[in-house]
Amino acid sequence: MRRDNISMAVIRRMPKYYRYLDELHQNGVDKISSRALAEQMGLTASQIRQDFNCFGGFGQQGYGYHVETLRNEIASIIGIDRKHNAIILGVGNIGRALIRNFQFSQCGFSLLAAFDADAAMAGDVINKVPVLHIDELERFCKENRVEIAILTIPSKYAQTMAAKLTELGIKGLWNFTNVELKVCEDVIVEDVHFSDSMMTLCYRISEE
Repeated sequence: MRRDNISMAVIRRMPKYYRYLDELHQNGVDKISSRALAEQMGLTASQIRQDFNCFGGFGQQGYGYHVETLRNEIASIIGIDRKHNAIILGVGNIGRALIRNFQFSQCGFSLLAAFDADAAMAGDVINKVPVLHIDELERFCKENRVEIAILTIPSKYAQTMAAKLTELGIKGLWNFTNVELKVCEDVIVEDVHFSDSMMTLCYRISEE
């Protein structure tokens, strides 16, 4: 199915659908109507049906959605039913926090290793993830078919490292550096800007 005409707004709602459906499944819910799901998620039933119709639609008129089946369908759509090999670049505060606390496997990733330029960190193991020196990056990527790199390095190194990772065949970057990276169109960049989120919150509470 061609997906190039599906809006980014729809795509960004799919993980949210997955989270809600996974929780329903864990709680033993077998089926749910679009209206009931919409009420829980703060959307409209029409919006949910339109979103799902972008991928062919999954419900039956008068029956609703089978929760486990729909959850699995959405997992397949967003790719978390396939494990993508990932690495982290930068083992500072953010890098360590992600390794220790983020559930990579539940989001479709296998976090294979972390890399840092500090030779003193090489050989460390954080939450079963080995820390390697950055000099080993090229060899490791070639041997392990790494697809995703998570950037938690200082911003001044971000663009250079992004270029290097692109040369090594990395397909996607999860970017925490606050730098707008320039990469080829074949590489997907997902930016995480903590400050943008906080300033948006500041704006919204200032409206009151």
